[in-house]
Formats: sequence, structure tokens, C-alpha cells
Amino acid sequence: MKVFFRSFYWKLSIIFLALLLILAVVQIWITIDSTRNFHAKTEQTLNARLAKDIIPDIAPVVKDSIDTDAIMHQMHFMMLVNPKIEIYLIDNSGKILAYFVEKGMKVVRERVDLQPIADFIREPEGEHIIVGDDPRNFGRRKPFSAAALDIAGEQGYLYVITESQLFDSAVMAMGNDYIVESVTRGVILSLLCTGIIGLILFAFLTRRMRRMTTVVRQFETGDYDKRVEVKREDEIGQLGNAFNNMADTIVANMEELRDVDALRRELIANVSHDLRSPLASIKGYLETILIKDSDLAPDEREKYINIILNTANMLEKLVNQLFELSKLDARQTQPNFEPFSITDLVQDVVMKFHPVAEKQRVNLTASMPKKLPQVFADIGMIERALSNLIENALRYTPEGGYVKVEITEVSGKIHVRVIDTGCGISENDLPHIFDRFYRVDKSRTRDTGGTGLGLAIAKRILDIHESLIDVSSELDVGTRFSFDLHTSPQNNIPALQPE
Repeated sequence: MKVFFRSFYWKLSIIFLALLLILAVVQIWITIDSTRNFHAKTEQTLNARLAKDIIPDIAPVVKDSIDTDAIMHQMHFMMLVNPKIEIYLIDNSGKILAYFVEKGMKVVRERVDLQPIADFIREPEGEHIIVGDDPRNFGRRKPFSAAALDIAGEQGYLYVITESQLFDSAVMAMGNDYIVESVTRGVILSLLCTGIIGLILFAFLTRRMRRMTTVVRQFETGDYDKRVEVKREDEIGQLGNAFNNMADTIVANMEELRDVDALRRELIANVSHDLRSPLASIKGYLETILIKDSDLAPDEREKYINIILNTANMLEKLVNQLFELSKLDARQTQPNFEPFSITDLVQDVVMKFHPVAEKQRVNLTASMPKKLPQVFADIGMIERALSNLIENALRYTPEGGYVKVEITEVSGKIHVRVIDTGCGISENDLPHIFDRFYRVDKSRTRDTGGTGLGLAIAKRILDIHESLIDVSSELDVGTRFSFDLHTSPQNNIPALQPE
């Protein structure tokens, strides 16, 4: 039973059937009431002139006084022909002076309201039914026919009820049962047909929801490729689209979490692997100093301490670059886009590396037009990427070589190139140079070959700026890195002319 009431189909069906039942009851009541009103209006319309037609027969016997026996003699045949009527004589105050009804019947009212009688005399065949007080029943009103009548020298009325109590009894005995039975039969037949058709239609409508429920349960159990098939853009179709979008978001979030977890594991693995050697080196030199403390000469002690300091500095740089790269991979570092001058940035970065280049006897230069549009990027990130590329070029360029930074404007973008005359990169190594901790020259240590993270960081930064970094190289000739930057939207705004 609980499963039955949990079913949306059966809940919907029960509500639908209940509404149909209420509609059927209301329809039966409206039909019966409308039938009665139609019958009453028909009676009043057909008998609108009945009171006027009776006036010629009754006027002579009430002209001087009310002769009940004479009037009854006149009315006897008429009431035999039409037993539905009841006849009343009323004065101008509404008081009933005489009445002629079936034998054994009593009149309970002494007066009737004259307003309906006046309305009827004024418009006997109006559009709406006019009902007046029933002298035989308190609180009940019936259709009638009325006409003005001179009664014993005073203004009075002939008041004819067209539905007598005998007629009411006959209707109650036969008519109501017939009407109720006929209407009920038709309504029940309509109810059955409508109910069956409605249940079938609900079954078709809820079938789509059952299919959707099956897909949701399959998704819940781990089948993340399941999606709702949407054929129509109605409310159920919109619900299916909403589920599909939600499922895509959940799957994307799960993949992102897996990527973050993989990055975390990789970071831990890299840290544990790449920190082991420098930490072992620091530990070894410290142990040597402790063991040979009394035998070490001052210059030898200073040498060991400098080695420890350099190793610690390299270790600090490695840790900082690892965290920087991890943040870039996880998109935890958001760029702050702003317009800036790329020429000023390049000049500052080149000046920063001039001392290093002079020490290595490498010619470091920058080539750029005098006027270039501003770029729209994160100035700190671009400085970092450019510094990593120049630092990498200086590291692999021998004495007497050169490193050159070129900037040009190509197709509305700023094209940046870092060119060196270093040892070059083989074709086998080119696809891997942006991998973390990858070194082209395997013989180099961290002291001579860097951390192996600079190019990886540069590539992640340019990926965030939706810029593709390109590399071409030839062994013993040199290497060229290049990328494009978007220009600032403000470049399209015309400059104000001085007055």
C-alpha cells in the first residue's frame, strides 16, 4: 500500500479521478437546477396570458362582492382541465381575499409580496423568469401569472400559481427521479470514458519520468555516462536537460578533483625525490664540519659553509617553483589582466639579466619597434615567463654566443621571440622540454642545469593567457621560443587631440 501511494502515477490518477467525481456531482446539480429553471420559465412563458384570459369569466362575480360559490363554479371546469394551477384573489395590500386550490389543501400565508406581481404586469413576457410567493409554503417562490382585477370596487389582482402543490408532488414522485437518473447515467458514462482515457494518457506522460528515474538511479550507482534522452522541450524535457547539465557538472568536478589529487600526489613525489639530494648534501657537509671541526682550516670551513648556503638557496628556489607550478596547474592563481607597455617590461627584464650575461660573456640584447600597442595581460605573470625563457637561454648558451629578445606586431597581436645560439635541442627531447624536472642535458646537475621547472612554469602562464608557446631548435646552432600576446582594447580608443 505504501508503494502504491508513493507512485507519482497513482497519486496523479487519484487526484484526477477525485476531480472528475467532484465535477460529476457539480454537473448533476447544475443540470437538474437548469432543467427546473428551464421548465419554470417555459411554464411562465406559456401561461403569461392565463390570468388575463380568466379575468372575463371572474370579473362579473367579484364586481360588487366576492361570491366564493359563484367563482368556484366558474373555476371548477378550468381546474379540472389544468390541475397545475392555483388561483388567488389579492387586494392592493397583498392580502389574500380568496383562493381556489385542490380539496384538502391549506394556505399558510395571509399575504404575498406585490413587487413580483407588479414586475410581471409591467413585463409579462420578459427575458428572465419572475417568481412570486407561494401561499402554500413559507420561504418558497414559484412562477405565476397575474393581472389587475376590480374586486368589490377596489383595485386588486388575480394571482395564478402555474405549478400547484399537486404538480410538485407529481414531479417529486416521478420527474426528479427521471431527471436525476438520466443525468447521472450520462455523467457516469462520461466519467468512465474520461477516466479511462485520462489514466492511459497519464501512463504515457509518466513513462518519460520513469525512464528519467531509471537514468538517475544508474547515474547514482556509478554509471556516469548515462544521460536523459530529451525529445521535447516541455517541462519534463527541461527537467531532463537540467539533470544532464547537472550530471556534466558533477563529472567535470570529479575529473577536476582527480586532476587535483593527481597533482597533489605528483607534487609529493617530486618533493620527496628532488629534496632528498640537496638535503643529503647539506646534512653531509654539516656532519663533516662537526666531525672535523678542530682539523678544518678557516678557508676550508668557509668553503663548506658556502656550499651549504648555495644548496639551501637552490632548495628554497626549488620549493618555491614547485608550489608556484602546482598553483598554476590547479588554476589557484588567477591572472590580473591590465594594459601595460611590453617594451618597458622587456627592457626591465633584459636589464635584470645583464649582469649574468656579462659574467658568462654572452651578448644579451632586445630588438623592438619604437611604438607598439599595449598588451592586455597579467604583467607579473608575463614577466615571470619571459624571465624563465631568458634564464634558460643564458644557461645553455656558451661563451661568445648571444641571446636576443625580439618583439614585433603581427596581425593585431604582439609576437615575442627569445632566440639563443646555445647547444640546441634534439628532436627526441623537444616534446618533453615543458615537462617538470626535464633536462635536455642529462649530465647537468641542479647547480648547472637549473631546477627543470622554468619552462613548465612559463608554459602554464601562457596557457592561462590562451597563448601557445612555440619552440624550434637545431643542435649546435640554437633555439627559438615564441608566443603571442593580445593587445589592449584601449588601443582602439582614439587619442584626444590637444586644443
